[in-house]
Amino acid sequence: MEMWHADYFNEEVQAYIDIGKDGSGEFHFGYVYCEIDGKIVNYPGGERFEFSFYGNNENDPVNGRGWLKLKDSETMEGEFRFHLGDDSTFLAKRTAT
Repeated sequence: MEMWHADYFNEEVQAYIDIGKDGSGEFHFGYVYCEIDGKIVNYPGGERFEFSFYGNNENDPVNGRGWLKLKDSETMEGEFRFHLGDDSTFLAKRTAT
């Protein structure tokens, strides 16, 4: 993640993003846990998954939006944008389920 160090974003659990086929899901990094609601949006340069999220950060409510885009079959890039707060780009790798 661009904004946070690895010691933070893997603090409680191994950071993850989990998205279902219906566009709902969740993510957890550091002390941030949020639910996701999104959809795939087509652009001239390709498609990406755009989502809104809500949840908590150390028991304080947070919400915002973000996007994900596949770089290859094992890697995606994206961005989290917290409403009236921080934003950060990131890279994520697929793990075995």
